[in-house]
Amino acid sequence: MRRNTLMIDADDTLWENNVFFEKLIEDFITLTEPSGYTRSYIRHILNETERKNIRQYGYGVRSFGRSLEETYLKLADKMVRRETLAQIHGRVMELERTPPQILDGVPETLAYLTERHRLILFTKGEPAEQAAKVERSGLQGFFEFIEIVSEKDTETYGSLVRKYKIVKSQGWMIGNSPRSDINPAMKIGLNAVYIPHPHTWQIEHEPIMAGVGKLVIVPAFRELRGHF
Repeated sequence: MRRNTLMIDADDTLWENNVFFEKLIEDFITLTEPSGYTRSYIRHILNETERKNIRQYGYGVRSFGRSLEETYLKLADKMVRRETLAQIHGRVMELERTPPQILDGVPETLAYLTERHRLILFTKGEPAEQAAKVERSGLQGFFEFIEIVSEKDTETYGSLVRKYKIVKSQGWMIGNSPRSDINPAMKIGLNAVYIPHPHTWQIEHEPIMAGVGKLVIVPAFRELRGHF
């Protein structure tokens, strides 16, 4: 059996992540509605604010919390309430402490894969925050290496290929995000496995583009056993 290098995403591939952010966003919109704006407009402004802050502060709960507070201050204007700001801050801190909720079939599938292939956990975000999630997940033992980067683009994929001497025809990126997991990997010649998640972050949505490598789509993480 040929030994492949499997690079595996973390958030919304190994454990639930964005569903908790979406729940907080819905609550945030409810808090902000008295300012007189529609729910869709509040979400639009929040998305714009997140995109701006990602460029400056990166990904993660702290950057997300900053975006919530900035959006509230902008929309509430003279109606800003300290209690609401404190409520938003408290909810963000709760989110940061939320333990990883491992997706169905992940531990047993990783146990199967690690006996047959080289596994690299490849995730993006604030390094300390992501490292803490990995540790709390209890899954780190299945991986030979853990890589946490600020952005998953063609440049970081290229660096990973060189660092670990990955043969592209035997390298696979596995994840739920077309923007971060599938498209940049295939663009540089790696293969990819797309595992759609119903709550993938809106910012990670984009059409899947054809690349040099192979593309496999599976409905759930446990289905990887049928391909590797």
